[in-house]
Amino acid sequence: MNLSRRALIRGIAASTAGGQLIQCSAASATPAATSRRYPYVQMDVFTSQRLEGNQLVVFTDARGLTDAEMLALARETNLQETTFVFPRDTATDRSEGAKVRIFYPAGELPFAGHPTLGTANVLRMHGTSRPSTILLDLKAGKIPVVFHDDARGAFGEMTQLDPVFGKTHDRTRIAQLIGLRPDDLDPDLPIQTVSTGLGFVVVPLRTLKALQSLHLDFDKNDAYLQAAGENALDFHYVTRETGDSNACLRARNIDRFGEDPATGSASGCTAAWMVKYGVIKPEELALIRQGVEANRPSEIFVRASKTGDRVHNVRVGGYAVKVMEGVAIL
Repeated sequence: MNLSRRALIRGIAASTAGGQLIQCSAASATPAATSRRYPYVQMDVFTSQRLEGNQLVVFTDARGLTDAEMLALARETNLQETTFVFPRDTATDRSEGAKVRIFYPAGELPFAGHPTLGTANVLRMHGTSRPSTILLDLKAGKIPVVFHDDARGAFGEMTQLDPVFGKTHDRTRIAQLIGLRPDDLDPDLPIQTVSTGLGFVVVPLRTLKALQSLHLDFDKNDAYLQAAGENALDFHYVTRETGDSNACLRARNIDRFGEDPATGSASGCTAAWMVKYGVIKPEELALIRQGVEANRPSEIFVRASKTGDRVHNVRVGGYAVKVMEGVAIL
């Protein structure tokens, strides 16, 4: 203990020796009367176990918040995404869906998977009834989430936008970008940009070891994606070697903000890609495990339809559980 700290402790002891305590003023402990209060719920998404899956904060009534304040709150939560619900009259919410905006620490997103599932789950929990379908009105469009209850909780399944398949990418170039050898990539499947609302480059790897051995340079990766000109948000790494007979794929999604435990939007892209290239059959429900390396194991269930050569009706589902709730004071 240094001398200045000892002197401080002696001073405090002397001031309280006569039974008189140093008291903080009430004004310093109580928020100003003009403070605005915004309730929130924190969810763990794509899991039925608390403290696993992907974390999400949902502000259940964001009326009055500015764009700058929503961005600041997203940075305050420091999670992958934070959502803001703007209640409208009952008739509008029923016909148009619940108005929701999605922010991450660097800006706003038109769509993201785990925020969609988690927010729909919160709206269903807080409603006067437990409807089978919750419609969300997002910037990317209207996204329905269909629920059914079972022994593990409420299973929600969202229908994403029909997939747009973009360009395929050179195996050697991608291997250089992610710090692997070309033969670490799956030789039987293409590296391809796919979008079901947000675009991702799906990168199939040959082994689980390769998935766990990525060496990423985010500046180079971002420059590559920008030069590709397809507005792909990031790379999504998958492997058919799962170490789990129940899972069809293991996945990872990593950017400069950290590793995402469960990426619902990228999982929709991956589902469409799997059906297109025969990894799974149309309408087959497949399990993707993600977040293992981030110590937030997640279960993402996907499926899609196919008519002729057209892949459509992409669905991504899973469970979500509430872990905490509180109030933000501005």
